[in-house]
Amino acid sequence: MALTPDSDLTPPTAMTEPRHPKRKPAGTPSDGATASDGTPASDADALAFRAAVRDVRPLRVAPKVPPPPPVRKRRAARAAAPTDVELPGPLVAADVLPEETLSFHRSGVREQVLRRLRRGLLPIEAELDLHGHDQARARELLAEFLAAARARGNRCLRIIHGKGLRSGSRGAILKSAVNAWLRHHYDVLAFTSAKGIDGGTGAVYVLLRA
Repeated sequence: MALTPDSDLTPPTAMTEPRHPKRKPAGTPSDGATASDGTPASDADALAFRAAVRDVRPLRVAPKVPPPPPVRKRRAARAAAPTDVELPGPLVAADVLPEETLSFHRSGVREQVLRRLRRGLLPIEAELDLHGHDQARARELLAEFLAAARARGNRCLRIIHGKGLRSGSRGAILKSAVNAWLRHHYDVLAFTSAKGIDGGTGAVYVLLRA
């Protein structure tokens, strides 16, 4: 039987899968896409973003300030501070005159503070009157008064010691004793004789440590 060129022995053509174009993710602008005004889409998005945040201003962050120590801790620190409770003993004789002005301050106290103390411009937060007490009792009362004032956080005090005008030959013995005791007390930064309205040379303004 003769074979023809178009016989069934011609090898079959290989099957191939149809090729589909790759799809871009949704929202991705196609190549050459433009906005309605003719601006490329990427530039239009950038311009829109800048316009949206144009009036936005960065928030100002306040500097962090460490909080002050609690009141209880400050009072505990004052209570733990050393105190010269053992004040000098009674004086035998007066070493200051009845009308003499008393003045004392430790190094480091500013002159402006001393000037305000002398002028009576600092508010008086507590006062003690030692009139009528002997030296032993006055010394005890003074130590207790200063300790209580320190615990309360008081800064400016007034202490009335008198001028000793009725002490006869002993002179201003209690005034002299207070002058010596205050100089030896740890918490006393300064003291000065008061203004006339507050007792004059018969009293002192006292400034305590903070």
